[in-house]
Amino acid sequence: MTQGVRGTRDFYPEDMRVRNWLFEKFHSAARSHGFEEYDAPVLETEELYTRKSGEEITQQLYNFEDKGGRKVALRPEMTPSLARMVMARSGALALPIKWYSIPQCWRYERTQRGRGREHYQWNVDIWGAGGIEADAEIVSVLVHFFRSVGLSSEDLVIRVSSRKVLEEVLGSLGVTGGAFSETCIIVDKMDKLPAEAIEAQLTELGLGPDAISTIQSVLGIKDMGDLEGALGSTSEAVSELGSMFSLFESYGIGDWVELDASVVRGLAYYTGPVFEAHDRAGELRAVCGGGRYDRLIGTLGGKDLPATGFGFGDMVVMELLRDKGLVPDVPHGAQDVVFGMGAGLRGAAMEVASAIRSGGRSADLVLEDKKMKWVFKHAERLGAERLVMVMPDEWSRGAVKIKHLGSGEESEVPFDQL
Repeated sequence: MTQGVRGTRDFYPEDMRVRNWLFEKFHSAARSHGFEEYDAPVLETEELYTRKSGEEITQQLYNFEDKGGRKVALRPEMTPSLARMVMARSGALALPIKWYSIPQCWRYERTQRGRGREHYQWNVDIWGAGGIEADAEIVSVLVHFFRSVGLSSEDLVIRVSSRKVLEEVLGSLGVTGGAFSETCIIVDKMDKLPAEAIEAQLTELGLGPDAISTIQSVLGIKDMGDLEGALGSTSEAVSELGSMFSLFESYGIGDWVELDASVVRGLAYYTGPVFEAHDRAGELRAVCGGGRYDRLIGTLGGKDLPATGFGFGDMVVMELLRDKGLVPDVPHGAQDVVFGMGAGLRGAAMEVASAIRSGGRSADLVLEDKKMKWVFKHAERLGAERLVMVMPDEWSRGAVKIKHLGSGEESEVPFDQL
């Protein structure tokens, strides 16, 4: 009974310190761009995720009937909940909205490095802005975060494309509607499955060898000139992507982004620019991904509203940060350790701890009789700045002894000046 459910994680205090550090970097990057935080229940109606069939995510639900016979599911992602919230206040929200969240998400799938069955996912979205300026702003948030944790463009690359690339190619081949969505799901697996498997799945959709060859050729493009050559100078996808890369230069993040026409993202609701962040070494799965999804609300029965955003799991980026030696040794957080010498001074030590806490500093109070050697080691383990000792002689004078653990200096301080 010491093991948790397969695919889940325990967070001991030392793990929570690192998690909180990471989440604060998420918060800071979003807030620096003017985003506000929101949240939603972890439990949603199953229909919220199954209205669009054929997607892998519907096969990974943790779903069940509650005691009232209602079909519910633990959220596998946050975007449908966000869409539901936006729909609920349709017409009342001042647009555009810039919101973010860090929800816990659940998916029943094979566990592997960087992926469990539960994870936290930083979501950053803009609703009500139809221009590619919003998409560029979203990517800027990503780069701000990466820089804040010590990563550089030599460590990561953000691969950018547009669903319109594949849309235009498939349209020229007569592939539209449901077949387009199914093709996107298959093509999204190109870097995970052998070429023969991809070809077999595309063949099952009714695509011939020439069509499959055309798709593979265009999706292998990584240069804007080549893309224009393949799609033509009047291509909407080419124009859109060219403008986006110009905006990236304005943000000063041009060295972080590259064109990669193979990025399509498997979820059917994407409609425009899409992107994924990958480690340059190619040793990990995608760090994060996102794009534009202007027609999501329509699939849920509402009036469509332009939207763009990304989902960023906490697990893969931590693998990368560990590989790069960038995970900090986050201290315990107690600034002071308060110790009363002997049981007779325990009440006095509590007074001192209360005074320190009321003054805005954090204080860990030694609750039992301990030897001074143990107290020093305890303070060192917590990473405390000061050891505040309540000693008989000093306390009789209304003072305490303070040792600054960094410098080793000691001083006597009157209690009323703490």
